[in-house]
Amino acid sequence: MSERILMIEDEPGLVLTVGDRLEVEGYSFESCMDGPEGEKKAIEEDWNLIILDLMLPGKDGFAICKAIRAAGKFTPVLMLTARSRLDDKVGGLKIGADDYLCKPFEMAELLARIEALLRRAEAASKALDTGTKKGSGELQIDLKRGFITWKDQESPLSAQEIKLLDYFYRHEDTIISREELLNSVWGYDSDITTRTIDVHVARLRQKMGDVKDISKYIHTVRGIGYKFTPPRD
Repeated sequence: MSERILMIEDEPGLVLTVGDRLEVEGYSFESCMDGPEGEKKAIEEDWNLIILDLMLPGKDGFAICKAIRAAGKFTPVLMLTARSRLDDKVGGLKIGADDYLCKPFEMAELLARIEALLRRAEAASKALDTGTKKGSGELQIDLKRGFITWKDQESPLSAQEIKLLDYFYRHEDTIISREELLNSVWGYDSDITTRTIDVHVARLRQKMGDVKDISKYIHTVRGIGYKFTPPRD
């Protein structure tokens, strides 16, 4: 069965071009040109990947991405933006997007991003299959369901967050460089920078209640990367 890809984009020419190419590559492709309609379709149906434009009529990509994650959907989200500002890119990652791509882009790069995201989602799925409940006391981490519970507040994990946490658990109490995380968890370089890792780590810390000046679980090792100390009884 071919992977299902949904594109939420209001530029008809771009939708046609991308859709034709993805179908040639063997993907099953559908599209929506309206924000609210796209959000509904993204949440109510099962997709392998969602290509989401930032600027849409009715509802912007940031709000749609937040709604997808709030609904407990772990579907990889590739955000498209005509803005090249770092704040916009970081903003998308903070609210749950897995990757971003600036317009205009080459079709080869879009395909590479899609393939990488699908590989990462498959790895995250394996983590879900083998994962167990982890945690201690007020913090519980359930990789199988894809949720973190801190003080009875349950937060969904994106596919990328699951894979990142799974990597941390497999290398607990070990210093891991940002470059290692970039290569092992993200799986490619492109224009993704180590800043992307910092954004995902900050998001995990927030969900884990690890927001004090001195982190309890995900420690920053200055100039190198991170060390993960899992919650223990």
